[in-house]
Amino acid sequence: MSRAAWGTHAVELAGDQATKRFPEADGGCGEREWRALTLLHEHAPGLAPEPVRATRDVDGSTVVMSRLPGTPLRGLLLSSEQLAALATAMHTVHTAVPVDVLRGQVPIRPNQQAGLVTHIRRWAATLQVPLGGPLQAAMSAGLAWLDRSRLVADGAPEVPPVFGPGDGNLANYLWDGSRVRIVDFEDSGRSDRAFELAEVTEHVGSWVEQPLDVAGLLGQFELTPDESARLRECRRLLALVWLFLLSFDVDNLRNPPGTVERQAERLMALLD
Repeated sequence: MSRAAWGTHAVELAGDQATKRFPEADGGCGEREWRALTLLHEHAPGLAPEPVRATRDVDGSTVVMSRLPGTPLRGLLLSSEQLAALATAMHTVHTAVPVDVLRGQVPIRPNQQAGLVTHIRRWAATLQVPLGGPLQAAMSAGLAWLDRSRLVADGAPEVPPVFGPGDGNLANYLWDGSRVRIVDFEDSGRSDRAFELAEVTEHVGSWVEQPLDVAGLLGQFELTPDESARLRECRRLLALVWLFLLSFDVDNLRNPPGTVERQAERLMALLD
């Protein structure tokens, strides 16, 4: 979830295999991808691509995996069956890896709570994009909320750890006609359920084309009171992150015109 998050690897598809090639300075992306594939193949076979091999040399790292069939969920108006399948896939990936393995072998995923707060502080101090009106108001309101939120603390949240895929883009969730499976784990790691749910609900891909039924999705998870409270805060945090990211990208045609203004409205609604 950073300004450099797009285009961090090359993907080659050939036959029944997919190959991801990461540059030498990949920040651990290849290692995280391979760790996720091997762990999920052991604890939830079939949910993610099957790991084939991983190599590393002076030019970077390569991860070869099986190629999964399916249609990406991004941009689709999900049926109740697809929404339920998405919730099942998310629940499965969160709970597949045993807690002792999570704590002992899986580092905290990149761009979790503390990392995002650090990014926001740096972006706010260096923002060069001229802002005004509702956009400036939303950003100011978001920063004021962050100052008084409990998320400023670096301490670990008092909720159970889960395995986090690390990317809420619905393009990484593939519908094969009966189930949803997941790809892309370069930012995966130890996380918590509230944060990972917020990753999906607040990702720009969950609303810019076809709106995800957020209430319908979240209603399929039995959250503890602590997780519910944290989910509300994490959604605000991720919405603020996306407001900054879209502000930096305001002159790019990556998203439809007016996307950043719509994001400002989304953040204000979450802060209400």
